[in-house]
Amino acid sequence: MASRETRAQLAAPGDFYLCPLPQVQLAEGELDAALEAVWSGEQLLRSVVREGPQGNPEVIAEGYAYPVAMSHQVGEQGQTWTERRLVVRSVRQAHAAEAALRARVAKALAQIEALNPRGRGKKRFETVAAFRQAVVAIVQRYGVEALVWFRLLQHTTPRPVRAYRGQPARMAHARQAPVEVCGDEAAWEAAVRRLGWRVYVTNQPVESLSLEQAVLAYRSAYQVERSLGRLKGRPLSLTPMYVQRDDHATGLIRLLSIALRVLTLLEFVGRRQLAVKGTKLAGLYAGNPKRDTDRPTAERLLEAFEDITLTIVKGPQQTERYMTALSPLQQRILELLGFSSVLYTRLCTVSSEPP
Repeated sequence: MASRETRAQLAAPGDFYLCPLPQVQLAEGELDAALEAVWSGEQLLRSVVREGPQGNPEVIAEGYAYPVAMSHQVGEQGQTWTERRLVVRSVRQAHAAEAALRARVAKALAQIEALNPRGRGKKRFETVAAFRQAVVAIVQRYGVEALVWFRLLQHTTPRPVRAYRGQPARMAHARQAPVEVCGDEAAWEAAVRRLGWRVYVTNQPVESLSLEQAVLAYRSAYQVERSLGRLKGRPLSLTPMYVQRDDHATGLIRLLSIALRVLTLLEFVGRRQLAVKGTKLAGLYAGNPKRDTDRPTAERLLEAFEDITLTIVKGPQQTERYMTALSPLQQRILELLGFSSVLYTRLCTVSSEPP
């Protein structure tokens, strides 16, 4: 999607694109220059705010944009256009990456320091070169070569040896090379401030797509991986598969594919109706009935119907059937999906008939 040829073909007929730009598509040193402009104060950052889980606004990203003149050969004609490059830092991604990096550094320091104690069961290094190689292997394993500082201090300790079986007493020398290790604070600060940054590109003018709108639009874009994730876990649970016959496996996959389409369509229709009406739906979150959302998932919409109960009382003369009355939330969900409540109430009269 982010290749220059693809972007040129989209821009040629007047269409628009918005996508992250891989490192290979950036000029050498371009990202460093863009970030240096931020750290030097030359570029001011704009905050991207979105409603948080509790309904309070939260800053999810910050960044700025700069224009770049583009040109590329499309067929037999050369195409020129201007695209905006959005340098954006994701707050949540930066915090998660910092926590992961901190954990890797801590594990590397602990394993290096564990090389110093000597005793039974501890590996002894015959030479300083072997000791250094073991330390380097640890920092490379955790990818923290630039963040950890270490030094091997070789020294010799005299140890008297008593005379034994005709051998005179002598002075032996035990050679040791303990390692001193610590984190490089300057390198750590430099690494942390680069975390969470990414460059996005778009050819849509700022008047119709601001930086804030671009970030929110990209984050709310449809992801096919999310639908496939429903097949791997709840609620469809294609894996693990316990059938052994190939035709049974094929039939199960086809059946769950139909169910996946139903879930996807149900979610799409519900969100579209809420967007059209400009309203939100409350009561879907257990323990927080006042929390509302305009992007409910299909799973939460279906969970709202979990407390439905059908009671059948068989008497000597007749059979009575009772169904739980629909709550206001359930009635509204059916309305959003374009269903009449009659579809539910009529189930009571025909509940004894097979489907």
